[in-house]
Amino acid sequence: MPDGAPKKPSRIQMRNRSLILDAALDVFSAHGYRGATLDQIAEAAGLSKPNILYYFAGKEEIHVTLLSQLMETWLDPLVEMDADGDPMSELLAYVQRKLDMSRDLPRESRLFAVEILQGAPRMLPHLQTDLKPLFDDKCAVIQGWMEAGKLAQIDPRHLMFTIWSTTQHYADFDAQIQILSGDDPMQGARLHLETLFRRLLTPQTS
Repeated sequence: MPDGAPKKPSRIQMRNRSLILDAALDVFSAHGYRGATLDQIAEAAGLSKPNILYYFAGKEEIHVTLLSQLMETWLDPLVEMDADGDPMSELLAYVQRKLDMSRDLPRESRLFAVEILQGAPRMLPHLQTDLKPLFDDKCAVIQGWMEAGKLAQIDPRHLMFTIWSTTQHYADFDAQIQILSGDDPMQGARLHLETLFRRLLTPQTS
C-alpha cells in the first residue's frame, strides 16, 4: 500500500458501520434528530456507545451520512423519467416507483419526512443542489408534454407534490393505514393511484 494511502476498512469495521447506520435509521425515523440519542442507537445496534464514537464523531455525523445516502436513492425514480417516452406511461410508472419505495423503504421515507418537518437543517444543501435542478428539469419536460397536447394542462409542480403526498403517505402513516385499510393497502393503492392520475392527466376532448 503506498505511503499516505487510506487504509481499507476491515470486514468487521464495515459490518459495524452498517449495523450502526441501520440501527440509527430505526431510531431517527421513529424519534427524529432531536429525539434520538447515541445511547438509543448503541442499544439498537448492540454496540457500546464508545464503539459508536469510534466509527462516527457523533449523532450529527451519523444523521448526515444517512441523509446523504438517502438522497441518491430518493432521486432515482425521478431520474428514470424519460423525456422521450410516452408521457402518460412515464408519469404512471413514476407513481408506481414512488409507491414501491413507500413499501420497501418506509424507514427512509419517515427519516426524510421528519427532516423536512424540522426545516431540513441538515438536508438543505442536497435539496438546493441535487433535487431543485432535477425537479425543474422534469417539470419542464412535463410542461412540454402538456403544451403538445399529450397531457391535461395542470401545474407540473403541484402535480409532483401531489404524487409525493399520495405515495409517501403509505409509508409515513403506515400505522393508520394498517388499521383502516383492512387488506393489503399497496394492492388497492396501485389501482387507485393509477386511476386517479390517469383521469387527472388525460386531455379533455371537445
